[in-house]
Amino acid sequence: MARIYPLFSSSKGNSYFVGTEKGGILIDCGVSFKRLSAALETNRLPLSAVQAVFITHEHSDHVSGLKVLTQKTGIPVYGTKKTLRKLCDEDKISPKSLVIDMKGIIHCADMEVSCFAISHDAVDPCGYKIHTYDDKYCAVCTDTGYITPETDNALLGCKMVLIESNYDEKMLRRGNYPLYLKQRILSGSGHLSNDDCALQVGKLIKYGTTHIVLGHLSQENNKPSFAFGTVKNFLDEKYIFNKDYLMGVAPVETQGGAVIF
Repeated sequence: MARIYPLFSSSKGNSYFVGTEKGGILIDCGVSFKRLSAALETNRLPLSAVQAVFITHEHSDHVSGLKVLTQKTGIPVYGTKKTLRKLCDEDKISPKSLVIDMKGIIHCADMEVSCFAISHDAVDPCGYKIHTYDDKYCAVCTDTGYITPETDNALLGCKMVLIESNYDEKMLRRGNYPLYLKQRILSGSGHLSNDDCALQVGKLIKYGTTHIVLGHLSQENNKPSFAFGTVKNFLDEKYIFNKDYLMGVAPVETQGGAVIF
């Protein structure tokens, strides 16, 4: 059965594995090789199961471990053309690895992977949609200031969606971040709030999504209980938790366990 393992998910480091112990893909590598290897081991996933890494964008919390990972394994790196060019220019990818532009559908680990545009202050950011070997669709969508029409179209109909629920607006506005940083996060090229996430999740469930994972929570401007409660309270008007849908919050660092969908 198809699985997604949220290995790391926060403003300080992100990496997700989609697949099984026999093979799969990594989405982002925003932690050290040592920590990544330990997280895979915790989930009983051999490093050899990682057949490729797909990068969403060039920010450090998504690529800080990429250079060492590619040095150690030589696995191919996929991403949008501009993102890959920037990573190569900044020496973030080992020459041992092939660098492959995301064009159309990529076949990897018995899955089909495509990308979709998101709205973030990076050179050419994207999310990923995966068609698994057992004919199910899932998507990973974080680091977006709002849900673009292209993003919306990619997410609708997926059985499982890992979606950003980055900040509680009251916590952010009352917090200690400098004004410029608050404005960046709140902007259309920043991050998705708990409230905006709830609106999108409601739409997703209407169109058939049954498994929701809330991810990329800010450790300074959010709490897991706030993110979960905001979305669930919104959904309670129309849907029944554990009957119409299942939902959880991705941990900052995995303790072992996957979402099976």
